[in-house]
Amino acid sequence: MKKVFLTILQYIIFLGLGIWLIYHMLHQLKEAGKLGDLINAIESINLWYLIPIFIVGFCSHFFRALRWRLLLETIDAKPSVVNTTFAVLIGYIANLILPRAGEVAKCTVLARYEKTPAHKMVGTIVAERAFDVLCLFIITFFAFLLQANVIRSFAVVQYHNLRDLLSSHKYILLGMIVLGVAAIVALILVYRRHRENKIGLFIKELGHGILSIFLMKKRWQFIGYTFLIWLMYTMQIYIGFFSLSGTSHLSILAALVVLVYGSVAVILTPGGIGAYTAFVAAILVYYSVDDVSAQAFGWIAWAVQTGIICLLGMLSLILLPLYNRNKYAQITVDTKQDIQS
Repeated sequence: MKKVFLTILQYIIFLGLGIWLIYHMLHQLKEAGKLGDLINAIESINLWYLIPIFIVGFCSHFFRALRWRLLLETIDAKPSVVNTTFAVLIGYIANLILPRAGEVAKCTVLARYEKTPAHKMVGTIVAERAFDVLCLFIITFFAFLLQANVIRSFAVVQYHNLRDLLSSHKYILLGMIVLGVAAIVALILVYRRHRENKIGLFIKELGHGILSIFLMKKRWQFIGYTFLIWLMYTMQIYIGFFSLSGTSHLSILAALVVLVYGSVAVILTPGGIGAYTAFVAAILVYYSVDDVSAQAFGWIAWAVQTGIICLLGMLSLILLPLYNRNKYAQITVDTKQDIQS
């Protein structure tokens, strides 16, 4: 009961933070007399770009389903591609309602229609999430390194005491290496001190999850799907840049940086509400994007990505039982024919 209460309280706090960020951003624009400009910028979106964005968005979820199937094969489960894809999409929409509920939802869905015990799938979820965290760190490293000038400008404005430290590319690289090593050392020390409690077990599961991926037979195929997933995420943002005149000049490297900031925002508040727009707008200003266009893109990107998840998730909830009913009916017919023959 206490755990449920703390989970609900945590959800309310971070949801409140997201709502406050929305109020703060809109209030600032209203005081500056730019709220109408924001509405006009959002209305000026080129809707034709939503088609390729939707296709790329679906592909990212489809590749994630294919990647998950590789992990499920390690526990002797071979669900159909269709059911796995439906389960992944239902998991995403569940996460919008309650963070981390998606993992439970997609395991439950697949267990029901593929007759694989849900508890056996939990390890694959841990491995997948651990590898995604590792990928996010790697992408962040390269994004910040390749866009050092922009990141340096952002850091200097936000943290004046880093002005000297971030005076050249080599210090950024050195600083990120030091932070990476420090993080690894900190994890080791925390694990050694708390190996018997929840923190230690969590770190141990993450380590085992990442290691299990590198030891699996189809690890290169898994890594290939992972590359495609993050590429699709980046392309969603890059294509979205062209839908607004204020962001149409931005490069794919800028999309990579926006992806990093957006990923952090999604972790911070439920579904990234409020935080996604705030984080994305904050970094886009340093790409010579005016504040109105920056916020407009943040709202559009968040709304489109959330809309894709809602649409595909709802379709999955409708089509999943229909697909499996037809599948079951076909199996029944085939079985009867075999008996008669």
